[in-house]
Amino acid sequence: MKIATWNVNSIRTRLEHVVNWLSENPVDVLCLQETKVVDSNFPRLPFEELGYHLYTSGQKAYNGVALISREPLTDVSTGFTSILANIEPTWDESKRVITGVNNGIRIVNLYVPNGSAVGSEKYEYKLEWLKLLYEYLQFLLSSQTTICVCGDFNIALEPEDIHEGVIAENHIMASQLERQALRNILTLGFADAFRKFTTEGGYYSWWDYRAAAFRRNLGWRIDHHYLTSPLYERAVSCTIDVAPRKLPQPSDHTPVIVEF
Repeated sequence: MKIATWNVNSIRTRLEHVVNWLSENPVDVLCLQETKVVDSNFPRLPFEELGYHLYTSGQKAYNGVALISREPLTDVSTGFTSILANIEPTWDESKRVITGVNNGIRIVNLYVPNGSAVGSEKYEYKLEWLKLLYEYLQFLLSSQTTICVCGDFNIALEPEDIHEGVIAENHIMASQLERQALRNILTLGFADAFRKFTTEGGYYSWWDYRAAAFRRNLGWRIDHHYLTSPLYERAVSCTIDVAPRKLPQPSDHTPVIVEF
């Protein structure tokens, strides 16, 4: 079984890229982030013609997540409030969370807030959002232990996840508080699938559009698959496919694929 995660930076803009990639790489589940389209306007037909089922949670111009699955998913829900009934509904105004079960594996697809700049209101929002994510996953773990949490985390956890030349301290996506918030989540029992197979640096999933960052490999690894122990033991590979980043008008992210 293969699960891929990909921030496509607008599904309608990148539709041809995504459909072609899925045709050539028929993963069992494709988790998309930053789809930037309301559910009624999501381009479903090209994926359905490939034999996939779609589950979406989107909004106009911003955010948005989707699960594209070869087999129908069960127990699909969106947002935090579907699980955490005691929180303010405003937390789900930004469409950033969708989950479903495929062949006994719960897949949680996330688009974590960027945070804009350390110390900003958006940064404080990101930290609070990550606290809610901790509670959300803790609740899911109370009934299921085989979970893949994947998506664009907008956090590079270790120095090896960022190209040389970046001063990580107080840099958005690498600040101490962001990293600690993610480490707290991992203490629930999650491990990084990519690092099971690749320990060295130089492997990235996002490159800025500016300064010829992709050509110079000035990237960040911020798109992750985090697995609970039973699933981590079953993982046989986790790879980053840089080919889509080489295409004309690409997303600034590229797919990350885990196989069990």
